[in-house]
Amino acid sequence: MNLQAMKARLMPLFPGLMGVELVEISPERMLATMKVRPDLCTAGETLHGGAFMAFADTLGAVATVVNLPEGARTTTIESKTNFLGGAPVGSTVSAETTALHRGRTTMVWQTRITGETGKLCALVIQTQLVIPARA
Repeated sequence: MNLQAMKARLMPLFPGLMGVELVEISPERMLATMKVRPDLCTAGETLHGGAFMAFADTLGAVATVVNLPEGARTTTIESKTNFLGGAPVGSTVSAETTALHRGRTTMVWQTRITGETGKLCALVIQTQLVIPARA
């Protein structure tokens, strides 16, 4: 699936509501950005931890979809987030998702989310289950 097709697929869904902007997709790596809006923030006008997690989860899922065999689906079965820094309202966070494992039944992705200065804000590792096509 190409970048424009994936963008069109995500826009009416939750990632579109969050403002996730896909920049690059390939079987091994994804790049995306997201503007830190007030409605995505917690006290102190910084990006909510759940928004960091949802951003990364979206990218791991999309990366898996890019690698799926015809008719297969995916779902997240495990996710771990380390929060390392904040992202202030009005800034833009960037994410790079890379493959740690791309197997037949599971895929594991690491997502590094950085702030505008390049400082690491969150590190997420997630496992996606590959659900075979229905017979």
